[in-house]
Amino acid sequence: MESPAELCLDLVMDLLLSPEEAFPVPARLRYSVDDPYAVHIAFHVDAAQPIGWYFARELLVQGLLRPTGLGDVRIWPTAADGRRTVTLMLCSPDGDAFLQAPAARLAAWVRHTLRLVPPGSPAERLRVDRALDALFAANGAPDA
Repeated sequence: MESPAELCLDLVMDLLLSPEEAFPVPARLRYSVDDPYAVHIAFHVDAAQPIGWYFARELLVQGLLRPTGLGDVRIWPTAADGRRTVTLMLCSPDGDAFLQAPAARLAAWVRHTLRLVPPGSPAERLRVDRALDALFAANGAPDA
């Protein structure tokens, strides 16, 4: 369910099995103002529960424009069969997965997230402030 505080995008991504073969995978991207720095993606495969990943929204923003990412998630723009796509590489101890999504749909959705919570907005700063307050409270640090 989507609310003004949450944006979702349902799409089918191509799981690249080889240069000649891809497998369609239904996916849902979710962005919430309650966690303004993160994007959640859930892959709906033949499993009891979807397989989920969290990564920085900024990583997705940059990955639409140029190769980005150093860790478990890497994103870069590509072109396949004359259409613009975005490739997502997800690394885990079980192996790596390469997925492609239509660049136009992904870019439009990212623009909506940026309108909902612009980078550096009070909502982003408030989330950081709350996290710091909780951290200091948990550690018994005195208020400054």
